[in-house]
Amino acid sequence: MPTDESPPTPASSAHADSSRTAEPAPAASAETPIETRPIRRVLPWTLVWAASIILFDQGTKYWAEATLERGVGVPVIGDWIEWRLVYNPGAAFGIGGDYTWIIAIVAAIAVVGISIFVARISSVPWALAGGAMLGGAISHLGDRLFREPGFGRGEIVDFIDYFGVFVGNVTDIALVSGAIAIVLLSLLGVSPRRPVRREQDPSLAAPSTGTH
Repeated sequence: MPTDESPPTPASSAHADSSRTAEPAPAASAETPIETRPIRRVLPWTLVWAASIILFDQGTKYWAEATLERGVGVPVIGDWIEWRLVYNPGAAFGIGGDYTWIIAIVAAIAVVGISIFVARISSVPWALAGGAMLGGAISHLGDRLFREPGFGRGEIVDFIDYFGVFVGNVTDIALVSGAIAIVLLSLLGVSPRRPVRREQDPSLAAPSTGTH
């Protein structure tokens, strides 16, 4: 029996298919995953920063040995800061002077650990902090390995006397400053991997106009 419905024509089928294929792909939302700043942009400068600390530390130690008389204080800021050349076989405040080789092993482990950490940093503030610690750790290890009295037993050259209580060097300043910076960055919630929003692929956002 006849009805009002008629079978779809090829033209109408093609139009329907075209309508389905013309629907735009879902656009990236505000929650699009983010990627980090390429590490290769930050790492070279981190290494340059670390190398500059090593050179500065070793240069000032060379100056101290060539200029200062061992154990004799030279006032810099009154009695607060003085130049005073001493050789430290141990850790801070001369602790562990009889176990210099153990301290050298610990220093080597620290260099490896900091190097791994620095290699994953893509944030500039973290790179400055990590680079300072890396440079200080490497320079400290170099003293332990290559200074007198022998390999793995080298004494650290200290020449900055603070209030007559502690005598340190540039390495100490770099290590302490880097550690403080890392603590502050962690408390402030600054990530070592700086987020950068991923560029949306234009091919995904553009609607398809093809037909079947």
